Amino acid sequence: MVYTVRFATGHGGRTGLEAELVRLGIRQKNSRPNHPTTCGKVERFQQTLKNWLRGQPQPHTIAQLRALLDEFRTIYNEQRPHRSLPHQATPATIYTTRPKAEPAGRDNSHHRVRRDRIDNNGKITLRVNGRLHHIGIGRTPVILLIDYLHVRVVNARTGELLRDLTIDPTHDYQPTGRAKGPTRPHRQHLEPT
Repeated sequence: MVYTVRFATGHGGRTGLEAELVRLGIRQKNSRPNHPTTCGKVERFQQTLKNWLRGQPQPHTIAQLRALLDEFRTIYNEQRPHRSLPHQATPATIYTTRPKAEPAGRDNSHHRVRRDRIDNNGKITLRVNGRLHHIGIGRTPVILLIDYLHVRVVNARTGELLRDLTIDPTHDYQPTGRAKGPTRPHRQHLEPT
């Protein structure tokens, strides 16, 4: 009842938390009854946190507990790979590569997020206005953040920005911008003496 009274009485009304969320313009979402998956995820996270805290020196002050919780948050979100995430990425990597909400009034009809595999030649293809465009990347799993012609290509494992480009609709292949030429040094031919 701390979180919601909407389903308890059938007469409406709000808890202090619900009123504050409305005041802040936040829409409250609750897990569905008889559908424990969401609650199970939270409970599993709490179990992981409790087990980690048990293995640490016990804090004697709130400040020490806060420091331990901050350390756990850093490890959990930024260092520990998660089996449930694509390419066992960290939550921070996934969060930073996803598009964020923007102010109202912008046309977001062309925003896309796409997980992709690189072909054998180190390229990905992207269809813009019905035409395929090829983008040179290298060989690594990627996430594409697409805003019509503006494309950011992010390494799906590390979150590293691999490419930030604007598609040239007049060309199929979008070059890397690197100098053309051999990728390994030439061997000098020595004349026998």
